[in-house]
Amino acid sequence: MNLVALLKEKGILSPEDAESVEEEARTTGFPIDTFLEKKGITLEKAYAVVSEKYGIPYRALPNELKDQKALSYIPEESARHYEFVPIEVADGALAVGILDPDNIEALDALQFISSRVGMPYKLFIISRNDFDKVLKEYENLSGEVGEALSEIEGTAAAPLDDAKGKGTPEESVDTNIKADAPVTKIVATILRYAVEGGASDIHVEPTPEKTRVRFRMDGELHTSLELPAKVHPAVVARIKILSQMRLDEKRKPQDGRFSATVEGRRIDFRVSTFPTQGGEKVVMRILDSAKSVATLETIGLSEADLAQVREIIKQPYGIILIAGPTGSGKSTTLFSMLTELDRESANVVSVEDPVEYEISGVAQSQVRPEIGYTFASGLRSILRQDPDIIMVGEIRDKETAQLAIQAALTGHLVFSTIHTNTAAGVIPRLVDMGVDPYLIAPTLIAAIGQRLVRKLCPGAGKPVPLSESMQGLLTREFSDLPEEYRQHLPAFDKFYRAEATADCPNGTRGRLAVFEFLRMDKELEHVVLTNPTEESVYAAARQKGMFTMREDAIIKALAGQIPFEEVNALGGQVILEEEELSK
Repeated sequence: MNLVALLKEKGILSPEDAESVEEEARTTGFPIDTFLEKKGITLEKAYAVVSEKYGIPYRALPNELKDQKALSYIPEESARHYEFVPIEVADGALAVGILDPDNIEALDALQFISSRVGMPYKLFIISRNDFDKVLKEYENLSGEVGEALSEIEGTAAAPLDDAKGKGTPEESVDTNIKADAPVTKIVATILRYAVEGGASDIHVEPTPEKTRVRFRMDGELHTSLELPAKVHPAVVARIKILSQMRLDEKRKPQDGRFSATVEGRRIDFRVSTFPTQGGEKVVMRILDSAKSVATLETIGLSEADLAQVREIIKQPYGIILIAGPTGSGKSTTLFSMLTELDRESANVVSVEDPVEYEISGVAQSQVRPEIGYTFASGLRSILRQDPDIIMVGEIRDKETAQLAIQAALTGHLVFSTIHTNTAAGVIPRLVDMGVDPYLIAPTLIAAIGQRLVRKLCPGAGKPVPLSESMQGLLTREFSDLPEEYRQHLPAFDKFYRAEATADCPNGTRGRLAVFEFLRMDKELEHVVLTNPTEESVYAAARQKGMFTMREDAIIKALAGQIPFEEVNALGGQVILEEEELSK
């Protein structure tokens, strides 16, 4: 779009003035807007012409955006390249200011961004001055890291030398101080922004052209930064030094951890390196010890399941297992159970890998496989510590499984996790590990399967009526549940779709667990002893009213706790197609 040509065509700017404005802008490098005002043409008058031609309203921006969170929707690189910027989130849409409505490539990119973030956009014409003002507000992660990269370019020392800082790990990574070494500064900045942004993990990944830094937030990975490929070895070396890993070992994975001071509080980082074709990949799990451990009320249990959990943890002996894949919140559920136990009069001991959260009154121990201290050996030692309650971080093998079952048989209450997809799959998994069914039946108190789903922000859920066909699908979903339990289901009348608000750009914040609760009883004991397959176990539990994780998600979606999109993400038949969800 040639603003000067358009104004000349409309007779607002004379040919002589047009030539003068273009010449001054060209020689000084300042925006044309500045010289138009010298000719007595206000921005409102100039851009009213543009607005009329393209049918897009003009918008003047304040010196500082009111909605800073809007910047997270469009990366700075995209904003600069395509010359459009986010302004605010209003009425469920992202307001975007654009310089050139003729730029088809920019409009295509904006359409892609809109579909990716799941939010419609509303376009406005803005001036070059206002565009530059918004760009200056991208003073974030990339800006600070960019400064450090500039320092690297300007120093004679190799970047790897910068990584070899001195001092203890916690002192070296204090993110509240300005570090002198550029690579030290890069790592400290990445850690600070990850913690401040509420990320759970940081991924540092090498590619042939660049190093990509991604943050996992609310369960999803987002690219937050891209670094030149040549600094990757230095960044990895810096993280290894903090984690007290071997710098010269690049052929096999390593594990470590370190602490940092962020916003005045201590944050622990669990670090894992993994050799890839392009170099070592680093993943850091963020463990915020300042945050309180989740409680049973906050993890997402229904009232019925909450009552059952509080009942089973009062049992004098037996084993309670939490099932699910890595990252499904199993440890958080275990810790929330432990916090409800009487840790004053009972001896509560745990063996974990790693110790993620410290719980008052619990003797917590970290396994160290490299020196032969495993879950199995740790569990043997615990049994000599006169325990009442035992927590084993994970049952991974036959030996640990058999020891945990034996501990339950000898009068201890045992908590642990196991990697299975469903609660019903726990029993055949134990059998596959070599545990005899006649030992499982009397010791297993309950198996709880779980997954994590995104949680709607308060006020960010938009109710959408369910069509008759969708109601029919939901009815069939629960058709094999006995009538005495079906009658307590909520009405299948509406679901909730995540809608952005000023305080919650994605419409969701944080995560909630969905559960399936399998509790042992006489009928289920008989199944375990005679036919311990997943199908048989599920059928017996279903007759007792067990909901699946997917059904728990449906109930939470109908109640407006989670967006309905999360139901489809749990597998099974698609209840709502994409076109329904986008209405």
